[in-house]
Amino acid sequence: MKLKSAASLALLSLFAAAASAQALEAAAPSPDESVVFGEIWAYLMAGDEKSLDPHRPISDIACFSASINSKGELAGVPSIAALAASPARKHLVIAELSNSALLHFVLSPEYPVRERLLAQIAEAGRAFDGVQIDFEAVLSYDSADFLSFLGRLKELIAPRILSVALPARWKPVGDAYDYSAIAKVVDRVVVMAYDEHWSGSAPGSIASMQWCERVASYALSTVGGQKLAMGMPFYGRAWGDHSYAKAYLYSGALKLIDERALQPERDKEGIPFVTFSETVNYTFYFEDRESLLLRARLYRSLGVSRAAFWRLGQEDVRVWEALGLGPAEPPPPAPPGGRGPKAAPPL
Repeated sequence: MKLKSAASLALLSLFAAAASAQALEAAAPSPDESVVFGEIWAYLMAGDEKSLDPHRPISDIACFSASINSKGELAGVPSIAALAASPARKHLVIAELSNSALLHFVLSPEYPVRERLLAQIAEAGRAFDGVQIDFEAVLSYDSADFLSFLGRLKELIAPRILSVALPARWKPVGDAYDYSAIAKVVDRVVVMAYDEHWSGSAPGSIASMQWCERVASYALSTVGGQKLAMGMPFYGRAWGDHSYAKAYLYSGALKLIDERALQPERDKEGIPFVTFSETVNYTFYFEDRESLLLRARLYRSLGVSRAAFWRLGQEDVRVWEALGLGPAEPPPPAPPGGRGPKAAPPL
């Protein structure tokens, strides 16, 4: 079945509108609008080094990423050579985002692949200032092995910095990501406070302010302000109210044809198909300078002194005008009756 849709044109139009100068134009921030963090981490994809401006206030670059191959070996270590112009510290990120079975075998001390992988990470990490572990599919029954893996890696890479990226939580959920226990082992904990709403959820902001406040408060109480970096999104996400990109049963194909009074055709090999068009309505949430600064001010008001941005090349570059590096000191108390930053003005 071949489907034609106006979805692509609608999405392109939406992105163009979102990026229009008239919709987003705002005055450059004055000095008193700046937000100062003790550390600003920025993720950088391998091959996208052109997105890194060495003059921006970035203290730490998280080089994304090396991976683990099917044999449990380290693979795809990004080159650090292209980052020489930046004065920031460079961190090698090792990421495995979905393969729980692979992570079970490389984390368990019962298998020799663990020590081999640890040695490979330590060796690759020699060229960097630190190593970050981004294992997002650790099962709850592997939590103790995950913790001991981090502890062993900390020993092997010392005195380099060991950081870990953890999914956002605002309460204990009994999974492998025990904030308190992990914080006792590593030097930095980056809480990925984004994807509150994702491709499979209802439309909504990548990270609402209320949700961010809950996540940050929980992280501060469990990780502590000296090790915590709150992750912030540079990207946006769109949701369409119709999607036909899926597999169909024959009965489903007949229902689709019947509902739209379609006339099936056959291609030159005799395979049936139908063609139709449909307008798709999109809801698109995205981040600009103002929303990012609102979130940054919220975190600073709570006592968060380190930020981490996913990822370079996706941002409204105007945000860098209002970010700064300085002493990681708590912000002044909020004014009486104030709970955080004001709501974002309409675009």
